[in-house]
Amino acid sequence: MRKFADAIPTPSRKPNIVTHISDPAALLRRLFDRAVAVADPMQSLAAALPPRPEGRVVVIGAGKASARMAEAVEAEWGPCEGLVITRYGYARACKGIEIVEAAHPVPDAAGVEATKRMLALLEGLGENDFVLALISGGGSALLIAPSGGITLEEKRALTDALLASGAPIGAMNSIRKQLSDVKGGKLAAAAYPARMLALMISDVPGDNPAEIASGPTVGDPGDAAGALALLERFNVTPPEAIGAYLKAGGAPLAPGDKRLSRVENVIYAAPSQSLAAAAKMARAEGISVHIIGDALEGEARDVAAAQAREALELQATLHSSDAPILLMSGGELTVTHRGTGIGGPNAEFALALALALKGAPGIHAIACDTDGVDGAAEVAGAIIGPDTLRLGPDAADALDKNDAHSFFARIGAQVVPGPTLTNVNDFRAILIERV
Repeated sequence: MRKFADAIPTPSRKPNIVTHISDPAALLRRLFDRAVAVADPMQSLAAALPPRPEGRVVVIGAGKASARMAEAVEAEWGPCEGLVITRYGYARACKGIEIVEAAHPVPDAAGVEATKRMLALLEGLGENDFVLALISGGGSALLIAPSGGITLEEKRALTDALLASGAPIGAMNSIRKQLSDVKGGKLAAAAYPARMLALMISDVPGDNPAEIASGPTVGDPGDAAGALALLERFNVTPPEAIGAYLKAGGAPLAPGDKRLSRVENVIYAAPSQSLAAAAKMARAEGISVHIIGDALEGEARDVAAAQAREALELQATLHSSDAPILLMSGGELTVTHRGTGIGGPNAEFALALALALKGAPGIHAIACDTDGVDGAAEVAGAIIGPDTLRLGPDAADALDKNDAHSFFARIGAQVVPGPTLTNVNDFRAILIERV
């Protein structure tokens, strides 16, 4: 697998010497917007795209960024034959590639039908044909072809249960692969013996191509027994038909299967690039940047409590002449659904962070999903500051109910960019000033 790590450059200039940020919320929003812009396929995909091959070319794809990726491909190659599945509201106008919208994060019949048509498009390809696969986060729900007679309703029930369980994305995808005729390399196998290049935008901690959209172009070393163990670990009782299918052996495709021998997987955009670009922008403003990591996982409220402690400790070390500090991190946090709210790991992180900081002066933060959708809400996340708890005195109750989105809506602190047409996972930044 090749991996591209070059970020879109930011014009360099000598950093300012600053000790105070006049509008912290505006700065944090600009940093988030920069992180998103770097991962926009129209800005980043062309560098990873080879010259258009001779002969028949078929473009397929799935994910929240896939339609924008298709648009970027046609900007370079001209009209192409193909079919791409994206989330409702994320379609783009393409000249040749058909764009189909379906449901995310819980799959629907539109996704099932579009996946059938995609598989039909790959039937009968020869070794001289070329397939370009455009894969991004969200593809797990959009590429839906249940194995062994499992119904869409049963897959939907399982997805709902997994989303509420707090299971990390890697565990969810390991289970999904055992129940699918397209995940875990099986989409690529359907195109054999054609040559395939899979261009990917990573939204998973560690940038493992086998986990992006449940790895439709990457074989799976796991098995049904492992999937059953994960369901037990996260206290998820699957529908009876799914449990029986897994006990019978599941549907694995080994990484060494010959049908994957003509596939090349390339991650050309990843969270690390977006964090680096935002960090460069912050440093140009005279801010000292500490990147905690681009692959953080864990319960959102627990990670928030830990980062609040770190922020307060750093603030205590600042002198009056010191530049502000920016703590940045990426990855994918989870929410164990205990209450009646709609959850959302970024909003829950932000609310838990505000509660842990207890209105500490001089600390502001943003937590957003770069795809513009936090959990099941059409909201990327939220911005907090010293006044957050004063503006919304029911913060603790909202956190108990997993209802952070409603809390931030009431105080006007939501970040709502609309469809960003990309997806490099969560973006978190905590700005710390001396007080």
